[in-house]
Amino acid sequence: MAYMFLRETIRSYRERDPAARSYVEVLFCYPGVHAVMWHRLSHWLWTHQLYFLGRFSSHISRWLTGIEIHPAAKLGRRLVIDHGMGVVIGETAEVGDDCYIYHQVTLGVARISSGKRHPTVGDNVIIGAGAKVLGPIKVGDNARIGANSVVVDPVPADTTVVGAPARPVVRKLPPKEADFDPYGMPCDDSPDPLQCEIENLRTELTQLEARVARIQAVQAEFAQHESDRPSFASRGSNQSQAQSRQPAAE
Repeated sequence: MAYMFLRETIRSYRERDPAARSYVEVLFCYPGVHAVMWHRLSHWLWTHQLYFLGRFSSHISRWLTGIEIHPAAKLGRRLVIDHGMGVVIGETAEVGDDCYIYHQVTLGVARISSGKRHPTVGDNVIIGAGAKVLGPIKVGDNARIGANSVVVDPVPADTTVVGAPARPVVRKLPPKEADFDPYGMPCDDSPDPLQCEIENLRTELTQLEARVARIQAVQAEFAQHESDRPSFASRGSNQSQAQSRQPAAE
């Protein structure tokens, strides 16, 4: 069973990392493989209530690989941790199958609390370098998290998010057509969600300015019309003068 797990993990590296030239190179030179295999040992010790040995085993793995995975974390099959230095996966984190995690990724907590504190990552998820996924949130299957994104809200399935805080990207291509997005960033000409919001604000501001200009024009026209009409006092004086002249003429 362990051999099957190791073989399919190495195959995943060979298939998804162009720099992996051979199975031997992946086995001996990829810290992500070492960290995942060490975690299997640490997790087994933890689940058998050997908590100190589990933590000590994970500490050795962290010292050797630069990847910190709590022994209680649950990792799926065929997980690829690319480069790996600085990756932190917390105690209650869960990672699905066929996921791809780059260096300096943190699956951490958003606040101090008990119980479930870390994210749950679905299957076939890519998390770009430096991304922070915080809190007991759900990241759906086939999601993409761009490099250096800060994710504090749930991510629906088949969605790409970028930015800090992370926002969904409107993609021109269906997610299934983009089998792999390096560093979780969209490879097409997808617009920046923040730039889209700025453009929407500019459009709304232009429309508002046009409405204000029309209102001011109507008010000016109404004021001009009112100024051209004779006032009530002037009409009254004209009528009294006309009545005073009428008897004199008789």
